[in-house]
Amino acid sequence: MEKDYSKLWTLFKSMFVLSACTFGGGFVIVSLMKKRYVEELKWLEEDEMLDVTAITQSAPGPLPVNASVIIGYRMAGIIGSLTAILGTILPPIIIISIISLFYDQFRTNPYIATALQVMRAGVAAVIFDVVINLAGNVIKTKRILYIVMMVVAFVATYLFDVSAMLIIFVCLGIGLVDLYVTFNNKKKGKVS
Repeated sequence: MEKDYSKLWTLFKSMFVLSACTFGGGFVIVSLMKKRYVEELKWLEEDEMLDVTAITQSAPGPLPVNASVIIGYRMAGIIGSLTAILGTILPPIIIISIISLFYDQFRTNPYIATALQVMRAGVAAVIFDVVINLAGNVIKTKRILYIVMMVVAFVATYLFDVSAMLIIFVCLGIGLVDLYVTFNNKKKGKVS
């Protein structure tokens, strides 16, 4: 039982620190989660983290909370999910509560405005790193369909301003058809 509490504490602490240090939205935390859960703790494989990322992007709600539900459940079931969610939501609640008390001072302070501007550059670099890693993982599959879908999705969003939700649903549909075809081909191969 002590080992379970240790894992839950590690899960809570990791999510709390990641959430407290994540500026710039959900995609930033993906890179940090990969480093923590794949490379340091070795709780997940890289492919698994890619799956978690895909699922969390496709599900409604904030990406970090969605990821914490999946990772927490994977590590310790429902109690793990609840622990991870708590670790993820506490830092923003605390930070935003403090900022709301001093909102006028934050809004008009040129030093804070400069600090936020500088942080955007760091956030952009982290998001770029996430994009490169995710694209690399898609390319590693060596599946032409997935690579073409990635390129077409990028072009559709960047050049034609197609809704991300539409792209996700189209990719999901294509993925389901691909899964069905692959399953049927394997089934026919086994029967023959």
